[in-house]
Amino acid sequence: MTDWTTPGVYPVAPGVHRIPLPLPNDGLRAVNVYVIDDGDGPVLVDSGWAIPESLELLRAGLAELGTSVADVRRVLVTHVHRDHYTQAVSVRAESGADVALGVGERPSLEAILAPGDVGLARNVARLHRCGADELAGKLPRTDVDPGTWESPDTWLEPGTAVDLGARTLDSVPTPGHTRGHVVFVDAAASLLFAGDHVLPSITPSIGVEPEPSRLVLRDYMDSLRVVRGMPDRQLLPAHGAVTASAHDRIDELVAHHDTRLDDTLAAVTAGCTVMDVARVITWTRHQRSYAELDLFNSVLAVGETSAHLDLLVHQGRLTSREVDGVTRFG
Repeated sequence: MTDWTTPGVYPVAPGVHRIPLPLPNDGLRAVNVYVIDDGDGPVLVDSGWAIPESLELLRAGLAELGTSVADVRRVLVTHVHRDHYTQAVSVRAESGADVALGVGERPSLEAILAPGDVGLARNVARLHRCGADELAGKLPRTDVDPGTWESPDTWLEPGTAVDLGARTLDSVPTPGHTRGHVVFVDAAASLLFAGDHVLPSITPSIGVEPEPSRLVLRDYMDSLRVVRGMPDRQLLPAHGAVTASAHDRIDELVAHHDTRLDDTLAAVTAGCTVMDVARVITWTRHQRSYAELDLFNSVLAVGETSAHLDLLVHQGRLTSREVDGVTRFG
């Protein structure tokens, strides 16, 4: 079987092709951009990271399909993370394409576009609340490159139906991975363009954004149940191979987080911080210790632990209190 990250153009369904595009310095290695033949010009679901090698491969893939970046009519983006959104800005500059993003992403995008390093300040504040000041001191600046981030043309309201002529995609809000994440459902063709909401082999991070909601794990679990309540469809993920069933993977993700909640609760000691718990539990499919993680994954680990602890408090299984701006659990 071909590695899903191998460059090329891969048919998924009639009129739909997958083009994996590279990611710089990222363990995910690639992001899937889906090209829908709309008759009047290609429509992209997600766009890739705005780096030269990604745009070059997108050009090559579209050329293989008999079209070009200049012909792209729409870019439908599942969420605001740079590997999904930023290349849409480049595509729009060349084609005039309409870029659409879920309206729930507006607060985070406004923070990204705000003058000054808002993202760094907010990350430092969150890490302080988690008892992770040492980690906060290692964070790099997150200044926005001019021209990389811009506002979309269309903010997708919940339940918006996107008319593509030959097909209709329903945009379904699925907050959790980000506050405004959406999936696109082609009910007639039984396709789920899932973005990072449902990934076939890894567990999506949650709440990694400038303006997360208060209970990101609750949001994510609720969103999984929303999609699980729909008819089962072919899963078209942003990272990983296309699979036949979204339901099977959703069941695995729900079970994973249920187990993770139990493991997190078991790691709590009286007066502990988020950082204390993150150091006790293991990480990734390889069951690595916290000490084995690099800076990026250490920050993710603290955020994930915080989300599980917050939900345990919300469920009444834990209590929390603030001491000198640091949250302590028991």
